[in-house]
Amino acid sequence: MSFQQCCFLLTVLCRATGTLNSVAWYYQYSVPVLQLSQFDVVVVSPSSNLNPATVTGKTKYFAYASLGEVTSKEPYYKDIPKSWIVASNDIWGTYVINVSVPAYADFFATKVVEPQWTRGYRGFFFDTMDSYERYAMTSADQAKQQVGIVNIIKAVKAHYPNASLIFNRGFEIMPQVHDVVFAVAFESLYASWDNAAKKYVAVDPDNRSRLLAKVKEIKELDPNIPFISIEYCSPTPANNTCQQNAIENVKAHGVIPYVADGLLMTIGRST
Repeated sequence: MSFQQCCFLLTVLCRATGTLNSVAWYYQYSVPVLQLSQFDVVVVSPSSNLNPATVTGKTKYFAYASLGEVTSKEPYYKDIPKSWIVASNDIWGTYVINVSVPAYADFFATKVVEPQWTRGYRGFFFDTMDSYERYAMTSADQAKQQVGIVNIIKAVKAHYPNASLIFNRGFEIMPQVHDVVFAVAFESLYASWDNAAKKYVAVDPDNRSRLLAKVKEIKELDPNIPFISIEYCSPTPANNTCQQNAIENVKAHGVIPYVADGLLMTIGRST
């Protein structure tokens, strides 16, 4: 059996261990395990106080990992050659990495993923997978970055074949990696957060249509991949209508909803 076939079977097994009904994102330092036990999967910050090796029950904890960007606060930031940094994301205060650099694949697997694997995490949420669009302006340049991302994912699976991976988007590379992904997340079918303006906004119908077209395309490729839409509503009780409408609307598309505040600092809702 080839390595690729082995990874595929492991991913199928992970998907088959139970129906994925709810996923939460919670980025506070102190993780309230009891309150979050209502979810099947919870994505947390790697800098949180959670010790995943001691967690019992059905909830699986995934560590956040930024694939295409880095902040100066990350412990591995000092090890990144400055030549790898090609742009900045001023809205979030991050630096954008050239993901096509061949050495970055092993760097990401060993410097970003490995410390969290050692802590006990067996699932990872890969964010900023489309940040290359900030600096790769031509189709040829974007294709080069996409190859780099595929190589990063392959490197992670080579180091940790049992790792479960949730992607934030990554639509363009799905034909190459759909057999190793646990689930695909994206942000905002209906309710969004504008971090620059610090306000909640409704999603443009054209943007929603484009997202749903991507979901349809990937479901045709692999109908067993779960999709999750992260929706953003103010967490106050007065905004219960926004939350409930987002949940019902997202579910109508066969997508798992998660609704929370714009910075994912409060426990949100899937139902």
